[in-house]
Amino acid sequence: MSISASHESQFKIQCAKESSMATDPMERLRLKCLARGTSGIKHFAKTFRIMDDDRSLSLRYDEFKTGLQDYQMREDDVKKLFDRLDKDGSGTISFDEFLIGLRPKMNQRRQILVDKAFRKLDLDDDGIITTHDIKRVYSASRHPKYLNGEWTEQRVYEAYLRNFDSPNDVDYKVTKEEFYNYYCGVSASIDQDPYFDLMMKQAWKI
Repeated sequence: MSISASHESQFKIQCAKESSMATDPMERLRLKCLARGTSGIKHFAKTFRIMDDDRSLSLRYDEFKTGLQDYQMREDDVKKLFDRLDKDGSGTISFDEFLIGLRPKMNQRRQILVDKAFRKLDLDDDGIITTHDIKRVYSASRHPKYLNGEWTEQRVYEAYLRNFDSPNDVDYKVTKEEFYNYYCGVSASIDQDPYFDLMMKQAWKI
């Protein structure tokens, strides 16, 4: 389901290096997110979702600026990025449009695999993967910590879903957006389609 620790470490170093040389604000922010790991885009999206208290799915400049403080973006780049996204000059930007622009691009072949994996897990077709869904496609009985009695079956399933959750907002519920954000980051770290295909097929038996 995930790439190796050494691969992840090399990917983070590479993105951190490239972010310091990037001239486009969106590309710089994307690389800064990925420099935190393949889950960087997913965590970034979760942070902004939490900030959207009124569920308007839009952000004002002050909210946008506050959300980017932890990413050490220059103020002029933050302003340029906001102005680029605020196409109608309303003083707000669509979070969904912003996220689509920020995500590393996946080709159609990879998108199809990610969609297949999500559909396989979301058996009740409600758009959310829960521990109940995982139980029907994944057995905890072979997990080492279940076998040695350290974890319960429920704990195994919760640990499985934590891969897709933000560390600061774990709810053990994975939306399609969170699933897609996670694999956009993973995809960005893998150059060859055959390797991505193999990883997805082995992980999800699709």
